[in-house]
Amino acid sequence: MKVLKFSSTLASTVDGIGRVSHIVEQAAKEGEVEVVVGSDYAAATLAVERGADALEIWTDVDGFTTADRSIIPNAYTIERLTYNEAMELCNFGAKVFDPPSLYPACAKNIPIYIKNVMHPERHGSVISSQLPPSEEGSLPIRGISSINEMSIVTVSGKIMVGVIGMNRRIFTCLAEEGISVFMVVQTSSETSTSLCVTPEDGPKACRVLDKEFSAEIAEEAMNPAILQEGMATIAVVGENMKRASGVAGKLFAVLGRNGISISAIGQGASEMNVSFVIDRRLLSKAISVLHDSFFLSEYQEVNLFLCGTGTVGSSLLSQLAAQRERLMRERRLKVNLVGVCGTKRGAYCSEGIDASNYEEALSKGEQGGIGHMVKRILEMNLYNSVFVDCTASDDVAKNYLTLLQHNVNIVAANKVAASSDFANYKQLKDTARERGVRYLFETNVGAGLPVINTISDLRASGDEVLRIEAVVSGTLNYIFSRLSESVSLSQAVREAMEAGYSEPDPRIDLSGKDVLRKLIILARESGYQVEASDVDLQTFLPDELFAGDVDSFWKKLSSLDAQFEARRKQLEQDGKCLRFVATWADGHGEIKLREVSEESPFYNLQGTNNIISLTTSRYREPMVIQGYGAGADVTAAGVFADIMRCASN
Repeated sequence: MKVLKFSSTLASTVDGIGRVSHIVEQAAKEGEVEVVVGSDYAAATLAVERGADALEIWTDVDGFTTADRSIIPNAYTIERLTYNEAMELCNFGAKVFDPPSLYPACAKNIPIYIKNVMHPERHGSVISSQLPPSEEGSLPIRGISSINEMSIVTVSGKIMVGVIGMNRRIFTCLAEEGISVFMVVQTSSETSTSLCVTPEDGPKACRVLDKEFSAEIAEEAMNPAILQEGMATIAVVGENMKRASGVAGKLFAVLGRNGISISAIGQGASEMNVSFVIDRRLLSKAISVLHDSFFLSEYQEVNLFLCGTGTVGSSLLSQLAAQRERLMRERRLKVNLVGVCGTKRGAYCSEGIDASNYEEALSKGEQGGIGHMVKRILEMNLYNSVFVDCTASDDVAKNYLTLLQHNVNIVAANKVAASSDFANYKQLKDTARERGVRYLFETNVGAGLPVINTISDLRASGDEVLRIEAVVSGTLNYIFSRLSESVSLSQAVREAMEAGYSEPDPRIDLSGKDVLRKLIILARESGYQVEASDVDLQTFLPDELFAGDVDSFWKKLSSLDAQFEARRKQLEQDGKCLRFVATWADGHGEIKLREVSEESPFYNLQGTNNIISLTTSRYREPMVIQGYGAGADVTAAGVFADIMRCASN
């Protein structure tokens, strides 16, 4: 025999009456049925009295979900859960049915079926004494529920330590005034007790407690009750948590990385519920990141803000559009482009912007610029946020610290910050580590080559970088590898500019300042405290070529063609060639145009390739990393790889 319970609201509508009648008729065909329209508790009591084999509660939802669908639209229905799990979820905000109705059914081990009267074909949720064996080893967390509005009242004082009866007085006076407490947190030193109550009961609870302990407060043995408003409580629930180690550690770590601080924590010895209190403004972000991190979501999500839509930025957007479906299919990773901006226009949408159609979004968007973008990032306050800098702007780099302090990961193709004053570089690195977020800039040296990560791995294993020799300007290597009897210096420089390898003003590359920045970054990542003054930069062009405008530069450059051709020809006879090489050794750096022989790994370096040679305590025979070191596509691919590292944080 079954007992079917329908909510009075559903059973009073015309459509509801029809559906109720149909469900009752179908149930009657399967055996004896009793129908209740009214309270959940009445239905549960009737089920016990009649010895029912099941209690079906028909309502307007599919059952329990892994989180509130108004916050997590893709939260899914929990098909099976225990009485204990259902009780905990209901007590902390999951309004599927009235919690007291569980007691009668649980006492007689009567399974409860939660079904949607509007969609009877759906599975719904089944509540029973224990999970089937097939689910005992499933995910540790069954679901997340929340009380969206609550207050904390804290009672504290020296007299509370070791005094029997203090908590009895607290709860007795509150009960006498009809104030319900749904969560209690007490310090192990017993100097304070925090009580979670409804916002309406908060001020009243303070008055009642201050009255109860007025004598102790007057003697300064206790403090007046403190009220914290605008709070929310989240409960993470699951029977399997007691069998899984590290759940609480992961929970608090992921919240910390996303800048969510916790005001109070409660966990019982049963280990099936970890409850904590946070600022209500962070509720959506907290639930989203937990749902995502504990694999209750179909996909892990990363929210991307891209600054700069030039050659590298636009190439990255093309790669994002091309790889999105594969990442979702193969890695269950969803990369959401939620913000994109240039100097003039910006576009923002928490639901995501189509990376293949970002230009249209920009045309319909809002003001551009880094200042407005940072403001929007902080306003949107999305979890797992990654800021991607595909510019070369000082102004953009100045905002890194603010973003890191707000727990936003940073991926930078921009070399300005990492090569700035050492104090600034160190502050950024330290802040990222303290906040548990990433500050990654692999593409600052060698475009897509795994240089910085290799150095990081070497140092992490206890190795020490003793010497660095590198050709790290794809532009300059292209120029010097192109020199021949038929290609002059000025012609090679013009080719590099026309191919997009150099800046529009090629003097930026020819000055060697870009190589200086890269060597500083390599040395710092190798563990050295380096400033620009620690590196001797020797330019290979006369100073007068860097004065004046670009037109005058081109006129003067051609006057050097004969000189460089004569030098190239002599070096060719000697089995040598020119390479612009950066060196770090013995606490000092040097960058200059060097004559390298055929025995050097730099000799056969062609095109825009880069090469980095690392001599370490273990690698006395240098480790060599070589490959494409310039180009929008390879740089964008390196940025993409850093984004993936943020996703695995």
